[in-house]
Amino acid sequence: MQITFTTEATPGGANEDFVAAGAGWAVVLDGATPRADVDGGCVHGPAWLVRRLGGRLAQLLAEEAGQPLAEMLAEAILATAAAHSGTCDLSNPDSPSAAVAMLRTRGCAQGGVLEWLVLADSPVVLDVEGTIRAIVDDRVAHLPSYTTEAVRMARNSPGGFWVASTRPEAAYQAITGSTKMARVRRAALFSDGAARLVERFGVTDWEGLLDLLDRLGPVQLIERTRAAERAETDAERAGRRGKRYDDATVVAVSMDAAARQ
Repeated sequence: MQITFTTEATPGGANEDFVAAGAGWAVVLDGATPRADVDGGCVHGPAWLVRRLGGRLAQLLAEEAGQPLAEMLAEAILATAAAHSGTCDLSNPDSPSAAVAMLRTRGCAQGGVLEWLVLADSPVVLDVEGTIRAIVDDRVAHLPSYTTEAVRMARNSPGGFWVASTRPEAAYQAITGSTKMARVRRAALFSDGAARLVERFGVTDWEGLLDLLDRLGPVQLIERTRAAERAETDAERAGRRGKRYDDATVVAVSMDAAARQ
């Protein structure tokens, strides 16, 4: 399993994404930028949250090979909450939050499995014996309203959407699964800012995005995304939800030939 990755901040801004990888695992976190008129009751911001949460997840992935991914995420949320419980109002529903994507191998190459976890809008995309499978948590895309109050009520609530913030139970609402490692040809993790060629601009599909990643690599894939952002017209932007630019993180995973034999 070979892993390459890159992360790039919104032009002119601080990076609120986080990425880490090790032998047989990778994790991407995408911090949610708060609205200017929202008080999250926290002296920290999304960048602090993803560094603390991502650092703990990386430690667990490196050390606890047998622990389920959802349990790792719940433990990391608890540890992160404890790190700022004395300074911040953790009961505030607008406390800093993040989307999470995780990928991990378990077992030997021929008999092993590839496991994933997706919470909120950072997808994992797999090529499984030539069939493209996108693991997408799109619950936030189906809210009836996107006013500040409506999003606040829906966040980490049944029937709404779930993110990594202060409530460890959110980890068990993630999309998880596994498949035999031998079936997987390639895989990728994206923050939603790096999946925009599919999800925002519609210039390709998930298979095309993987093909672009194969051909260009993570750095140039993000540059292709930046070009699409720059080319977006005012009329196009008015019809789309979200920011013109976003932090972008890409992890490309290629499976060793021996793992597929």
